[in-house]
Amino acid sequence: MGFAAIHFLMLLCLNIFTHGFCNKIHNSTCIERERQALLKFKQDLNDSSNMLAVWTSNEDCCQWVGVVCDNVTGHVTELHLAKGVNTSMAKTEAHVRSKLGGKLNPSLLDLKYLSYLDLSDNDFQQTPIPAWFWNLTSHLRYLNISGNQFQGNISDLLTTSHASVVLDFSSNNFTGPFPRISFNVTTLDFSNNAMSGSITHFLCHRMYPLMKLEVLNLSNNLFSGEIPDCWEKWPSLVAIKFCNNSFNGTIPSSMGTLTSLQSLHLRNNNLVGEVPSSLRNCTELVTVDFGANQLSGEIPTWIGEKLSKLIIISLQTNRFHGPIPEEFCVLSSLQILDLSHNNLSGNIPSCISNHSAMASRNKSDGKISYKTSRGCFLDSIALVMKGMVIDYSTILKLIKLIDLSDNKLSGEIPEEVTSLIDLLSLNLSNNLLVGRIPDNIGAMRVLECVDLSANNLSGEIPESMSELSFLSYLNLSNNKLTGKIPSGTQLQSFTAASFLGTELHGPPLTIESRISKPVPPNPSKSAGENVDDGPKVDWFYLCVEFGFLFGFLGVAGRIIFSESWDLCIFNFWKTIKKNLWHL
Repeated sequence: MGFAAIHFLMLLCLNIFTHGFCNKIHNSTCIERERQALLKFKQDLNDSSNMLAVWTSNEDCCQWVGVVCDNVTGHVTELHLAKGVNTSMAKTEAHVRSKLGGKLNPSLLDLKYLSYLDLSDNDFQQTPIPAWFWNLTSHLRYLNISGNQFQGNISDLLTTSHASVVLDFSSNNFTGPFPRISFNVTTLDFSNNAMSGSITHFLCHRMYPLMKLEVLNLSNNLFSGEIPDCWEKWPSLVAIKFCNNSFNGTIPSSMGTLTSLQSLHLRNNNLVGEVPSSLRNCTELVTVDFGANQLSGEIPTWIGEKLSKLIIISLQTNRFHGPIPEEFCVLSSLQILDLSHNNLSGNIPSCISNHSAMASRNKSDGKISYKTSRGCFLDSIALVMKGMVIDYSTILKLIKLIDLSDNKLSGEIPEEVTSLIDLLSLNLSNNLLVGRIPDNIGAMRVLECVDLSANNLSGEIPESMSELSFLSYLNLSNNKLTGKIPSGTQLQSFTAASFLGTELHGPPLTIESRISKPVPPNPSKSAGENVDDGPKVDWFYLCVEFGFLFGFLGVAGRIIFSESWDLCIFNFWKTIKKNLWHL
């Protein structure tokens, strides 16, 4: 036999061996005791739509819906049992979307190699978490029980075997104090619960010098007391969300040590004092949301000088005074500027045209997200308008607005604002503005909402305003405008209320409406007062809802035809659920 023949036979044998070995690896079956543990777990669940129908004693549990096994050992390593879970995890066409209920069986403790457990968006009907359940966290790298009705206190979670751990307990009914957490936790979400008390013991009383936490979300709880001033121990933080709690005192200066921070939300608390100058060191910040507090002083100029990556600035409903800093004009990435409900004065800077992101369309999808060691964090913000709170997240990067309403701004509306041709919403109402509406306002073709009411504007409505084909909300009332409303345009589709309190004439105004008593401007709340105190009509809510209908090709189309979608810790369906939770 020649050398070539021997070489061929050796390669053939090697191929047969490796093929058989690989098949053995990929066809490994689950461990019998783990199969029995899963069957016991199933027995205590309410599964009315038979999501777990394939979980039977005669089947390989590694082939069951929602079960992932190690390819080599056959041990169960992951359970994906969330409602509406990714259908790629489903092994049958009948994978259900209804919710699991019942109670949790301690047989889960027999799954010694389990590292991933997702029970999110089910319905356990205000079931207390059993004490044994917290022992699972010692070997889990991912635990998501969000969107259920679990109640009771959260136990201390100090022991973890993984170097990076994600814990999501959001949108439940948990109460009690903040627990102690392992230093290996990188993402911690306790939002939308009823937890209370101080968080000082969590943030400041640590035996480890540096913590690994990257995302800390405590929004929509009952936490109180001052925000602790010991943030130097948390250098890895990328996102902090403390919205809608009862924190008081000042913004701690040690937050300036968080040089990796990209998203900082402190909205709707009881914070006072000035914005600490140490925050100028947080040069990675993309979102700053300090709205609905009692912060005071002038708006710092260093926000524009040092925080060059900002996309969102929300300082609404505080007690800021003085001018709008011209230094803001260098923020070329800025897309949302909300300074409403303050005591700001002076002119609107003419350099506002430098906000180039408001003059160009996004080429990416609509999300603003931040990379972490375990995926990414999807940002959101509540836009507060006249008492209504609407959360935007999955389309946040498509929202471009300027809201300077309810201040004491004077002078004319700068013509330069009309260069912001991708702006969706412009609200300058309830100020002391004079002069004419910019003649070239029609260049802002995608505008959906315009509110210039309750100023001292004069002259005629520019003919170019008839070119705003996506306009779905307009309020020019209570000004000194004169002349005929341009006819044969979309302006006739608005009600007379949009033009009352002026000297305008022509449809939709009638003789009766012109001689009727002018509608006084809505009395704005005092600066710094919380505006979230009851159901009111929100013009921005209306204009976005109808504006996206009328402006589908211009706005919603950018979502449909976007090519990139980030893989995030907080996926799309969970985000929709959380948005509905807020409403």
